[in-house]
Order: sequence, then C-alpha cells, then structure tokens
Amino acid sequence: MSLLFISTTAAMAQKLWYGRPAACWLEALPLGNSHLGAMDFGGTETEELQINDETFWSGSPHSNNSTRSLQRLDEVRQLIFSGKEKAAADIINKDFVVGPHGMRFLTVGSMKLTFPGHAEATNYYRDLNLANATATTRYDVAGVTYTRTTFASMTDGVIVMRIEASQPGALNMTLGYDCPLENTVSVKKNTLTATVKNVEQEGVKGGLTAHCMMQLTADGKTVATGKTLEVKGATTATILVSCATNFVNYRDISGNGAKKAAAYLKAVAKKTYEQLLVSHTEAYKKQFDRVKISLPESKNSKLETDKRVELFNKDGKDQALVALMFQYGRYLLISSSQPGGQPANLQGVWNNKLRAPWDSKYTININTEMNYWPADVCNLAETAEPLFSMVRDLSVTGATTAKQMYGCRGWMAHHNTDLWRIAGPVDGATWGMFPNGGAWLSTHIWQHYLYSGDEAFLKAYYPILAGAARFYLDYMRKDPRNGWLVAVPSVSPEHGPKGTGTPVTAGCTMDNQIIFDALSQALAALNVVDAGNKAFADSLRNAISQLPPMHIGQYNQLQEWLQDADDPRDEHRHISHLYGLFPSNQISPYRSPQLFQAARNTLLQRGDMATGWSLGWKTCFWARMLDGNHAYRIISNMLRLLPNEGQEKEYPDGRTFPNLFDAHPPFQIDGNFGVTAGIAEMLVQSHDGALHLLPALPDAWQKGEVSGIMARGGFVIDHLAWNGQQLSSATITSRLGGNLRIRSYVPLKGDGLKPAKGCNSNPFYAVADIKEPVKSEKITPQSPLLYKVYEYDIETVAGGKYTLTPDTSSLTCRQ
Repeated sequence: MSLLFISTTAAMAQKLWYGRPAACWLEALPLGNSHLGAMDFGGTETEELQINDETFWSGSPHSNNSTRSLQRLDEVRQLIFSGKEKAAADIINKDFVVGPHGMRFLTVGSMKLTFPGHAEATNYYRDLNLANATATTRYDVAGVTYTRTTFASMTDGVIVMRIEASQPGALNMTLGYDCPLENTVSVKKNTLTATVKNVEQEGVKGGLTAHCMMQLTADGKTVATGKTLEVKGATTATILVSCATNFVNYRDISGNGAKKAAAYLKAVAKKTYEQLLVSHTEAYKKQFDRVKISLPESKNSKLETDKRVELFNKDGKDQALVALMFQYGRYLLISSSQPGGQPANLQGVWNNKLRAPWDSKYTININTEMNYWPADVCNLAETAEPLFSMVRDLSVTGATTAKQMYGCRGWMAHHNTDLWRIAGPVDGATWGMFPNGGAWLSTHIWQHYLYSGDEAFLKAYYPILAGAARFYLDYMRKDPRNGWLVAVPSVSPEHGPKGTGTPVTAGCTMDNQIIFDALSQALAALNVVDAGNKAFADSLRNAISQLPPMHIGQYNQLQEWLQDADDPRDEHRHISHLYGLFPSNQISPYRSPQLFQAARNTLLQRGDMATGWSLGWKTCFWARMLDGNHAYRIISNMLRLLPNEGQEKEYPDGRTFPNLFDAHPPFQIDGNFGVTAGIAEMLVQSHDGALHLLPALPDAWQKGEVSGIMARGGFVIDHLAWNGQQLSSATITSRLGGNLRIRSYVPLKGDGLKPAKGCNSNPFYAVADIKEPVKSEKITPQSPLLYKVYEYDIETVAGGKYTLTPDTSSLTCRQ
C-alpha cells in the first residue's frame, strides 16, 4: 500500500493523520457526540466502525451500601487511634466493602463494511480533523479514488458516514454487524438493526438493551441479503447510525430504546448529507474554536502522527505536537461530554472490550476529576454539565450511604461510581475506604462559579456543597493522639505509610486538604446565597479551626500522613498529598513558601516517570511549581510511543498510543485531559490571588501565542503572545467587571494599569487561609528560589477589553 505524502499547512496543524489503515483499536480514530462514541479504523477492503452508547453498561439499578459498617465503625476508629490499622482494615474488608463493586461500560458492537477488490489500495491517507470533528479515509483502486467522511453529529445525535467514488457506478460494498455480546440482527428495506443485551455482573442482573440502527442510502442498487445490506454500482452512499437504550436515569430503565433509536433517524430523514455536515460542524466549532494555540514547528511536524510521537524526544523541536496534544484533549472532552449526557468515564465514551480495564467506571479518587480539569480554563464550560448532573445524583444516593453506613447527615461517595450512581466502597479497604470522592467532585461546582460568577448556578447547587460539608461535620472525630479533628477511617489513595501494612489511617494530608476545601467553599457559598444561616456558618468555621495543619517531614518533604513515614525512594503514581498544590490553591510560593518548597521536594522524590494519568497530574504540579522546563520534561515523558497494548516490555516507557490516547498503560483518557489542563496552567494561572501571565514557560517554547483561555473572575485571555520567552502582548476581556490583578515576570504598561496594593479586592481571587505547617525538628525548612514578579491592578467594567504590553522603559532581567 503506497502512502500519500502530505505537506505542512495551517490546516494540517490540527489533524492526526496516517498513511495506512488502523491495525488495532489504538490506531483507530475516535469520534463522538457524548451520546455515541465511535472508533474509525479507516480500512480499505474491510472497514470497521466500533460503536459505544454512553448508557450501555452492565447490570441494572442497585446499591452497594453495607448494612454492617455502622455497628463496627467505633471499633474501627479505636483500632486506628491505637495504631492497629491492619486490624481495622480487616474489619473494613469484611463489613464495609461488601459489593457489588461497580458495573462496567460495554461495547455496542461494530458496523463492518467490505469493499471487494480494495486490498491493493494506493495513495492511502486517513485523518482526524480536530477543526471540524470529521474523520476522512481516501485511497485509490484501479484508477478510482474512494473517499469516506465520518462524523458523530453534535446536533442530530447520529453517526454519519459518506462514501464516494470518483467514477460513476464504481462503488460496491456490503454492510454488516458484529458484536461479542448476545445480539440479534434484522434487515428491513435499507436498514440493519442490531438488538444487544447487556450482562449480569456480580449478581446484579442485566436490565439494559441497546438498539443500534444502520440506515444505508445509495444511488446504486441496495439489496438486503440475510443479515447484511449489499450495494452495487453506486457512486455515493450515506450511512446513518443511530443507537439508544432503555436507560432513563440511574433508578429507571423503563425507556423504549428501539423507539428512541428510530426517532433519531426519523428526525434527520429529510436532511441531506451536506445539511447534516454543516449543522454538525457549526455546533462543534462554537466550542472548539474558542481556544487557539500556536507553538514552534519542525521538519517532523510534516510526518504522520505516530511517527511524530516516536521521534518527539529525539528531535526536541516539534512543539506543534504539544499544541496538537492540547487541542486533542479539548476535542476529546467535547466529543465525550455534552449537556444532557453522561460524564466522560475512564475511557471517555470509547471502549471495545467486554471487560474494560477497571470497568471503565468513574474513579473519583483522581481520574474523573482529572477528566474535567480542562473544562473551565480551556473555555469548554458546558462540557462539565454531565459531571454536575452526576454529582446531583450522587448527592441523593450518597445521602443514603452517609446515613446507612456511617450515621451521618449530608452525602458522600467513596472512590468509585458508575452509571447506577453507587456510593458505597468497592474493591477493598486499600482502594475503597476513601470517604472524599463526593467532596472532591463538589469542588468542581465551586470552581465553575469562580470562573463564571454565575450566582443562579451556585444557588442551584449550594445544597450539594452544603451536604458535602455536613457529612464531614458528623464523620470527623478528634484524634486523641494530637487533638485535631480528622476523617477516620480513611486512606491516602492506594498508598500507605511504611510499617503499617495498609493505607487505612486517620487524617491523611489529602483528607485534610479536601475537607478544608469542602468546608471553606460551603462557607463562601453560604455568604453568597444564604448569608443568614449563622449557625451553619459557625459550625463550619469551628471545624476548619480544628483541622490538622500540613506537615513538613524529616526529608524536607510534604508529609502524606500525620506521621512522618514517607519513603524518599518511593515513586508511587499517586501523589495525593499534593492536592493542595493542584487542583487546590492551598500551597503558594508567595504565601506559604516553605510548604511550596516541601511540595517541590516531594515531586523530586517521586520522580519524573509514572503511569500516563500520573504524568498528566505531574504536568499540572510542575506548572504550579512555576517550573516550565520541568513541566515540559513531564510532557516529553508522556509523548513516548507505545504501539499497542501488550508491547509494554518492548516499550517500557511508552505512554502515548498511535492515536494519541494516553497509556496508563492500558488506555485511560484522564491523562489526555490532565496534560491539556497542565499546558493551560503553564500559560495562565488564576488560583493564587492574581492572574499570572506565562507563569511556567519552558525554554522549548521560545515563541508562541494562545487565545481564548479562561481565568477566574470571568476574564477571557483573548490573545497572549510571547517571543524569546518574554511576554510581547496580552489582551483580556472582563465579562463580570471588578478588579483585575495581573502578575507578570516583566513590567507592563496599559490603560488603567496601576501598581497593585494590598489584597486583591476581587472576591473570585480570595486565597486560602491555611495554618502554619508543623515542621520536623530534624530539618532546617527550605524556601524556594522564585523569579521576581510585577503586580498591577486594573478596575475593569463588564465587557471591557484591556491590552497590556511590556514596559521596555523599565524592563530588567528576571531575578
């Protein structure tokens, strides 16, 4: 098969492209509209479009709350306070984690196309165009050019495939279907319908049925042949794929999937292919086009995408691949999470396996949260609506969990949930005894308010914030060993201190940081929407005052637990105790420099290599460390090719698959989203009392520009450019008005710009009021080396636009 060589153009800068069909699922290209996901293989003689429906999971409505945990809770707490954590873990494994352990995301199967005589194709080319969310396959056979264009319509809920031959009557093909699950196939006129049953899991009976309809329209002869559709002598053909299940919500499966699937097709029956493409493209571009980024290209920028990844660390100059990875993360979020749908799961909305890794559930001790880190900062706020909807569901199921398992008010969830919104613990004490999943999710609500200033949104979700806080007011206990108020039992996710034999503990650092945020955001929200509730406000303040401070340990590290038990040689993938650095704002180089340096030491001790998703988090960490070169090193570690699952021994450092999916390995989509958020954090930060322009720019990005990034307080960075690693211009729009505090490494000038004085008066830039850390007596605490910064205030008006440039009259080198 010969390759069609493609030259670099502006249009190619936003494409993944290849000179051969996909040989495996991780070479196929993802399409999606949140409701449906599809993987396009781009075959010649045979083509596969593997399909997912976001609501097609195993099982049916159920709960996994223990009825025995409450009566043993005090015993477990006393064992932990007595230093007998292993004995406590044994009880938790027996009487708290009772199963089921969550259901799994399923495939709906694959549409299969065969094109007789197309095995010897030439001039082959396929791509995924991020600019319009379409996949194209093109090749020649016997002097005829065949072109396929496929997209998952953002407006009409169907997948559309257009097949064209360059010569009249040259298109001959057969359409069929294949699925590893129990299914039946019927063909009527020009439509093939597959009916697929879901499966039982861990005693939870299957209750969902998917109906997948493939409607084929061609200008040649179409014949139904048993379980296939055959086309002869056509020039063009259009296939519409519709799918639906009987899922209504997490407690209702009384829907009619067949009727819903047919309704999608009926709604587009009178639309031409061109109309479908235009409406899809316009809707998609309304989201995708908000942000643009440009980074330096190299000669390798012309190569096929997988070759670019393979050569990235050898060449070191193809920074356009980093820009592509950034935009790919935004594309994947748009494609897997839209209002009215389900949140992006561990694999987004793409899975071809009967048993996906970790069931492709919602892992809420880091992974689901990471999926949504880009939503606000990358100007895709509406993609977070499914997450907020799931949090609302969990505030209901989790209220039962809180009361039944722990005797608490409010609501909570542990470390995993699924389509059925389970909130009880799963897998075992090591993983499942994490009482903070619900509260961590709730912080996304508060952060969205900080970006949007939407008081109606905050008022609607305030009861959920309050409920997450109320749970802790009841759940926490005073630790008799130190007098602090702690969550007990708990775990620092999937990682335990030396010598205890279990992660089960009381008051680990991540606990205290998440609880601080949950209580503080409830208190701040209370002041916005319900300022008269003094009793609740007082109870929140009282609890906050009793939380443990962070600890700096014997290795000048940020302690993961209240005991100084970190191993400086431990490179565990979870660095949970740095939650306070990112995504929270509790650790600041300017307000808590010793904690900031301790966090840096922890990062150095944990190393620069990890699983794919952990590299996404580390990119964010090093951006918050204001160390662009180190953040870039982590991105470089992520951009190492792993050709396929099963090749880990040959490629031990492979962290990116040929289609740019993140490799844990196996595939997890959170790493894609994490690195996208991290790149945004390298360019703009707004969590630490000011809008910091270019806070962590690496040497490799000597020149570039970005537009459309969001900052807290409703500020839009319309344009931000730099040259020689120095800011050259910035234009910012204020949506809400209010004080804009700018932080920069170079002095600036602009209309209304004044030197900053005192605290930032903009409430969206309030900083975390944390306690002084407890420091090991074995160390001399360290302070970081920081660049000099310049801070300015501009009193903005809603709708105002403000331009900043370097003040060369006072420009000095960074110190």
